[in-house]
Amino acid sequence: MTITVDGPDTSALRAVVTTLSSWQRDAPVQLHPGDLGWAWRHGATSVAAALRVWSDDGVVVAIGFLDGPSVLRMTVAPERWADPGVARVISEGLSRADDERFPAGALSVEVPTTTAVHEHLASTGWAAGEAWTPLARDLSDPVDLPLPGFHAEVVDASSVADFTAVHRSAWGNASFTAERWQTMVGGTPFDAGVCLLGRDGSGAPVAGVTVWGAGNGRPAILEPMGVHADHRGRGFGRAICTAAAAVLRERGASIAWVCTPSSLQSAVATYRSAGFSPLEERFDRVRPV
Repeated sequence: MTITVDGPDTSALRAVVTTLSSWQRDAPVQLHPGDLGWAWRHGATSVAAALRVWSDDGVVVAIGFLDGPSVLRMTVAPERWADPGVARVISEGLSRADDERFPAGALSVEVPTTTAVHEHLASTGWAAGEAWTPLARDLSDPVDLPLPGFHAEVVDASSVADFTAVHRSAWGNASFTAERWQTMVGGTPFDAGVCLLGRDGSGAPVAGVTVWGAGNGRPAILEPMGVHADHRGRGFGRAICTAAAAVLRERGASIAWVCTPSSLQSAVATYRSAGFSPLEERFDRVRPV
């Protein structure tokens, strides 16, 4: 076994997304093509720079994504999920703070708790970090209609200004513009993605969500969802999540996933009200200093 880790260039991104899609299973929640898709708003070069791909004699066995300066979100190929050799090599590499492929100093790693990688990190002194609550909605049954008077539409060029304005208000972040939306929807993951804009009875834009598939019969994720700050407390978060579930069911997804910091109890409550059931809480692993 000869495992190496590299950062792919932009020409390899489609292959990475295809591989990551093929790894998706109904349990547990793991790094998803949609995580790369949402980051694609900053461009393909930015996504490629944040990716880390582990290969064993040319076969990809793990994929990681640097989500900011000190967080690595990653997953492992299903057939190597419990492989102690893969876990050892990955864990030892992550533990070396002088490795230029990973941030020095503080580093949090999000990896499914049932993988040997997570178990190896925990057993070698990596402490429990931020708590996350994954939630899932089974899409085998029909989805009830959203809130009466609420309408959800697929975002296109005519509605992108309203959609991005909702996002900026919901998240208090001015960086998501129509230009960045256009960059995002041109990315490979958006081949299986769609943005939904929710309007109230008067036609005002009140909520928005982007959903990402991984192929027929595989789980999809909501990333991100937000309600305009002027329209909170009226059930529009539940309504847009319900609309998202309906669209994903029509597109052949098996399960709709979302994952939110456990500290955001209002977000957890919104997803639960939309039929999402909380799964076992999970924790990032923090590299010992």
